[in-house]
Amino acid sequence: MKDKDLYKSIAKKIKELRTSYAGKGLSQLELAKKLKVQPNTISRWETEEYKPKADDLQKLATFFNISITEFFPQNKEINEQNEKVKALTRLSGDLPEEDLEELIEYAKFRKARQTLNKSKK
Repeated sequence: MKDKDLYKSIAKKIKELRTSYAGKGLSQLELAKKLKVQPNTISRWETEEYKPKADDLQKLATFFNISITEFFPQNKEINEQNEKVKALTRLSGDLPEEDLEELIEYAKFRKARQTLNKSKK
């Protein structure tokens, strides 16, 4: 996915999440306060003037209680045939649930950051 298309998709998703939050939506100012960012940052993300970083997307995902992969529809499905994924699954199988969830969130974060970095090239 090209840089412009990726950030257009991300901008659309941010606006969709914000306007549908809790059935009534949030203003850009309300969301900015909750994320502890400058008020105009949300507007600039939604208009693609600013490009959110992986950390920003993680904050948004955490706030909206979604996976960071929701911002990258082309990356939602993990190919279970991939040998590296199988190895990771085998190695993490006996981790406590909390550790496993943390590992999953970290992997999603890394994937999001990788996708953002690739789109800049």
